[in-house]
Amino acid sequence: MLEPRTPLSEEVAASEAQRLIAAAYRPTSYRDTTPVPTVGSAPPVAQPGRPPMSAKAVDDSARMLTASVLVATSGGAATAILWASGHANPAVVGLVFGAPTALVLALGRLAKRVRPEPDVHHHYEGPVYQDQRNVHSSTRGVWAKNTNQQ
Repeated sequence: MLEPRTPLSEEVAASEAQRLIAAAYRPTSYRDTTPVPTVGSAPPVAQPGRPPMSAKAVDDSARMLTASVLVATSGGAATAILWASGHANPAVVGLVFGAPTALVLALGRLAKRVRPEPDVHHHYEGPVYQDQRNVHSSTRGVWAKNTNQQ
């Protein structure tokens, strides 16, 4: 059988009430505000959406999109002018629009040859085994058969 409780004094009741109120309004979560280290051992994880690209790849894709819009608008304007005039000679059109393309391709190849090779720096920790093999692959036939030779 339970024994009846003795009534609490005013001081004990007030302190117990304060304790219960403090326990009820105590925060239930904590946010760690320490900075996250920039270098760690975890590999990067690709996020959903556009695939991850280097800054150079992003710049190149923006440049290609801009150039395609420029080519489409200038080509469309030239086509409209030639069609409206009725004097579109295919040889002249080929020379006018083919010459800048050939010039750009030639300059691109020249720039690729002139560009210096980048310095490659490897930083390793612990024992490392590097395997640098060249594999020559050829695929021939109606049903593709891959032959890899070292």
